[in-house]
Amino acid sequence: MGVSPARQIVYDVLRRVEAEGAYASDVLHESLDARVKPADAALATEIALGVLRWRRLLDCLLERHLKKQVEKLDLPVALALRMGIYQLRFLEKIPARAAVNESVELVKRARKTSAAGLVNAVLHKTAKEASTPADTLLPASLSAVDRLGILHSHPTWMVERWLAHLDKAPTVALLQANNQKPRLTCVLNEPDLRQQVFEELERAGMRIEPGVLLRNAFAVSGGSPSNTRAFGDGEISIHDEASQAVPLLLDVRPGDRVLDLCAAPGGKTVALARVAGSKGTVIAADRHAHRLRAMRAQFGRLKLASVHLVELDAEQPLPFREKFDRILVDAPCSGTGTLARHPEIRWRLRPEQLREFHEMQVRMLTRAIADLAPGGRLVYSTCSIEPEENEEVIAEALREEPSVRRVRADIVAASLRPHLVSGLDAGTLFATDGFFRTSPSVHHTDGFFAAALDRP
Repeated sequence: MGVSPARQIVYDVLRRVEAEGAYASDVLHESLDARVKPADAALATEIALGVLRWRRLLDCLLERHLKKQVEKLDLPVALALRMGIYQLRFLEKIPARAAVNESVELVKRARKTSAAGLVNAVLHKTAKEASTPADTLLPASLSAVDRLGILHSHPTWMVERWLAHLDKAPTVALLQANNQKPRLTCVLNEPDLRQQVFEELERAGMRIEPGVLLRNAFAVSGGSPSNTRAFGDGEISIHDEASQAVPLLLDVRPGDRVLDLCAAPGGKTVALARVAGSKGTVIAADRHAHRLRAMRAQFGRLKLASVHLVELDAEQPLPFREKFDRILVDAPCSGTGTLARHPEIRWRLRPEQLREFHEMQVRMLTRAIADLAPGGRLVYSTCSIEPEENEEVIAEALREEPSVRRVRADIVAASLRPHLVSGLDAGTLFATDGFFRTSPSVHHTDGFFAAALDRP
């Protein structure tokens, strides 16, 4: 028996995620080209991301029948076991025989033939438990937090801090949302072509759903919009809805001088450039040359010739002679608001890194504030839900730079209001502390934070 194309893709994706530190979404995008059948692409995506989301629970269930931790097994063996048990427990339409046999074949292909018997035996045992509720299979000695972390497949330290910040019900809702398949959301770069674009996507077999936040956003299922003419011609882009909302908070005007300080991959830059127009100046900066090259290619697809790309270190004094009317600091962060989309983050992140991110983000924000013109507005944002990276960064930066102040939430909301779907109250996107926040469990988007500052 051979290995199906879908499962071979999954194995290769998971191997690169574990061995090379790659992101599954990036590797899947590379692997799932036009030569891969749609059904195989869908199955590969489901298994790869499912294994990464549910890794802790899968390992716990596997270790009932192992003499060592899954993480201490050779990587090909660990991956084959996780792939097998995920299919047995979560994919009812997959025959158990196929899930087990192909996992065994994957181990053989990886030249770990000596482990084939182990994989076969363990998966046959877990197959008998596939319909048994997971909570009845966990050790009775587990603490309440460990049990929550295993059942929802998150690190215990992450669950503990969310319980402290959010209380139990919101934490459980967040854990559940992080294990759901996120919406694949696009933005209409040419709103006047809405009907034409939607008809084209539907003819290609895709289903369209309206945005939950923004008028020019829509969700797609049943296919890949990146393979369409509309995408190739720059009429649409793939972009999470909360991320789409962030540049709108800047309230850019035609002719403004705009800086996108941490611009890659460039989706927010596009929104800024379209409003600033030909009379404005938009500078998109990033520390890495290869990311700037990727942005240049994207801007070419979107026919944006007016954006100036600059390679720089945003933690150092900025090299510009003139101040900016609008500055976006979409800072590098832990990404804890994107765990549904990037599940591998939950296994890589360490709690001590949050303080490291905080220090870097404060440096970036204070550098940017120094280049904000009088009367200008700056928006600081992250796709993190951690206080160290969000409100604590704003508080420290304001202590260091008393010449700027927070913009009132109602004023920022007014900038966003014209772009929202009918009936949505802009105020619901701002927490009681006045900061812009979205949540995977509440808004069905990535979890974003944003704060607006101005210089009187």
